[in-house]
Amino acid sequence: MVPSDGEETGEVVSTQAEDRSFAENGNRRTAVVLDEHPLWAEAVEGVLRRVGVDVLGKATTAPEALSLIRHIRPDLFITDINVGDRDRAGLTCLREARQTGPELRAIVLSMSDDPDEIDAALQAGALAYVLKSAHPDDLASAVRQLFAHSVYFAPPAGARTNPPPSPGSDSVDRAQLTKRERQILQLAVEGYSNAQLAKMLWVTEQTVKFHLSNVYRKLQVSNRTEAARWAQLHGLVESPGGIVAA
Repeated sequence: MVPSDGEETGEVVSTQAEDRSFAENGNRRTAVVLDEHPLWAEAVEGVLRRVGVDVLGKATTAPEALSLIRHIRPDLFITDINVGDRDRAGLTCLREARQTGPELRAIVLSMSDDPDEIDAALQAGALAYVLKSAHPDDLASAVRQLFAHSVYFAPPAGARTNPPPSPGSDSVDRAQLTKRERQILQLAVEGYSNAQLAKMLWVTEQTVKFHLSNVYRKLQVSNRTEAARWAQLHGLVESPGGIVAA
C-alpha cells in the first residue's frame, strides 16, 4: 500500500550499508591523495576504502602527487587546497593533473569555506569541495556522487552573484512538498537510488517512486537531476554537510 503524504514510517539508517553496496557494484576504483599532513591522508584513505576506492598513492608535496598520478593513472584525485608554502598549490597540482588525464575526477579538501576558494577549486577542475570539518560520511557521499553522475549541488563557478531565493519565497511555497517528500528529495540529492531509499526508509520501492513522482509534478521537473537542481537553487534542501559540487 502506498502511504498518504503525511504518513511517516521508519527511520533513516546508517550510510555504512550504502557504502558497502556502492563498493560492491562495478570495478573497484583507484585514487591518489595529496595532503601535507600524513594523518589527514590516512583518514581520507579510510573513508575511501569504505566505498570501494583503493588509494594507490599518498603524497605530501605537489610534485610527488603529479608523479604518482602520471604513473598510476587513478580514477580519483583528492587534494588539500593548500600544500606547502604556496597558496592554493593543491589547485595548481590539480590543473596539471587534469592535463595528464582529463577524465580524472577530483575532490578538493579545505578548512576554509571562503566562496573565492570554492570558485577557484571548481574552476581548477574539482567536481566537489569538502570542508575538513565535515563528517566522514559526507566525503563518502561526495565520492559516490562523483561516479553516479546524478546530482547537482551548486551553480557553476562565478554564478553565485545572485543568491538563491530563501525557503520562504513564493516559488518554494507553491511547491507545497510534504515532510516525507522533502526527506526523500534530500536523500535523492545525496545520490541514493530508489532501491537504496526504500531500504533506508523501510518502505517499498513503489512508495519511493510514488513520492518522487509527486515531487516532480509539484516542482514541474521531469527527473531527479532537475529536481535536485531546483531544490538547491531555491534553498529547499541542504547539500550534505560541508560539500559544494559542480
